[in-house]
Amino acid sequence: MFPVILLALFAAGSCAAQTFDLLLVNGRVVDGMGNPWYHADIGIRDGRIAAIGSLRNRPAARTLDIQGQVIAPGFIDMMGGSSFPLLVNAASGQSKLRQGITTIFAGEGNSEAPRGDEPAQNGYRWRTFAEYFALLEKKGIPLNVVHNVGAAQVRRLVIGVEDRAPTAAELERMKQHVDQAMRDGAAGLSTALIYPPGTYARTSELVAMAQVVSKYGGIYSTHMRNESSKVLEAIAESMEIGEKARVPVHIYHLKAAGQENWPLMAKAIESIQLARDKGQDVTADIYPYIRNGLGISALIHPRHFAAGAEAFLARLPDAAVRAELRREIETTSDWENWYRHVGSDWENILIAQASDKSIEGKSVAEAAKLRRADEWTTFFELVKTGGVSVNPKSMDEAQKHLALRTPFVSFCTDASATDIETATGAHPRAFGSFPRVLAKYVREDRIIGLEEAIRKMTSLAANRLSLFDRGRIAPGMAADLVVFDPDRIEDTASFSRPLAFPEGIARVLVNGQIVIENGRGTPALPGRVLRHGR
Repeated sequence: MFPVILLALFAAGSCAAQTFDLLLVNGRVVDGMGNPWYHADIGIRDGRIAAIGSLRNRPAARTLDIQGQVIAPGFIDMMGGSSFPLLVNAASGQSKLRQGITTIFAGEGNSEAPRGDEPAQNGYRWRTFAEYFALLEKKGIPLNVVHNVGAAQVRRLVIGVEDRAPTAAELERMKQHVDQAMRDGAAGLSTALIYPPGTYARTSELVAMAQVVSKYGGIYSTHMRNESSKVLEAIAESMEIGEKARVPVHIYHLKAAGQENWPLMAKAIESIQLARDKGQDVTADIYPYIRNGLGISALIHPRHFAAGAEAFLARLPDAAVRAELRREIETTSDWENWYRHVGSDWENILIAQASDKSIEGKSVAEAAKLRRADEWTTFFELVKTGGVSVNPKSMDEAQKHLALRTPFVSFCTDASATDIETATGAHPRAFGSFPRVLAKYVREDRIIGLEEAIRKMTSLAANRLSLFDRGRIAPGMAADLVVFDPDRIEDTASFSRPLAFPEGIARVLVNGQIVIENGRGTPALPGRVLRHGR
């Protein structure tokens, strides 16, 4: 018995003497679980948090004095767009990392897989998530990625862009694609139900695909069918899909768009809370801006794209077609009418990105004056040109405050990784979402406290994605960490100058490796494809 005790004591002493790969000392730890901050040092070994406590005298390959700054778990972007930019250009990841984001949830209506016989993208070919994930891992990525399989992606592959229900055989093929994606490691099914062809999907079709996801313990995530006058009905549909398919539900960028609909935000949150009180697992996220972002063609009823965008655009020069479209946009509201959501005022719709750089950052009304044309002609010409994204002023601060104070609401950027050197435009949320929460809503407006904001950015999101070894600071957890000065952190991106990195974030670690040091990127590519259930 005595030798066994000696052996155990020797092993414990040996473990205590092990050298850390990295030691962060003199930090103010916000653990991601809502607990009050505390002073501590953090030792990191083999990509994980090895110890927390008074560790400054322990051996380490490198020791960094954090000088009282906050150490928090890496932030999780609950709607991080596409991961493809990370594959073709690792520098695009800086738009995420410099915000403190260490993991993105990728995919909405579209997703990187499944694919058919499409041409190679930037020299890359793949069909399944397994093949796509292998490409990411071979190339190396700067942050972690979790993927959804997009319902519109599957629909387009099997049906095309037609507005019709799938046949029984087609639905079976769609379910097979979802099943393959889940076996490859997708986290669940996602939808974007205001954009063609996703908008053509009936509820029963989505339930059928979500039932496949249920077998693997996945989730259903949705850009709902409506975010304005019918937001409550859209929430009800989302919860119906979750209930019938027996899957948790996550609602992307929850909002009540349109001034006449702003009071619905309280009812929307109340309806979700009621479902949670009854035992249904439903969560949501927001981005911290009162302007949303979308392609300018989304201001036209999606039914006009039922035969495809090319067929619609061929008709657009016709004056009679334009007159009818204008009448529909000005007078009807039984669809997601963004023009009416901004008070039928082209001044409230900013142009974020266009081939004509002289109009970026200006309203459609201002662009019309520059072009010496009327506003409707300018609008239709921008639709015809294509590649134009806009930022409608559709929300108010009150609904943001309400969501911020709601325990089940996390955060997103609703933007793909963006290379600041090559991008020609963006929504400022692509560069500023998470710092903006900490600067504006925590430090300046005091809507929520620091610890609660960090919980929403980390463990709340991690739990939603079943990432139970991330999103919190504790021994054994993955060393995804962000170090920032709560008094200096600031988003600098604006609608007039969206391509700007935030300030006040000193260091970011992904799987124990430093990817941001002294506010600047490093060459490290330690990100991982986080496969669901593995």
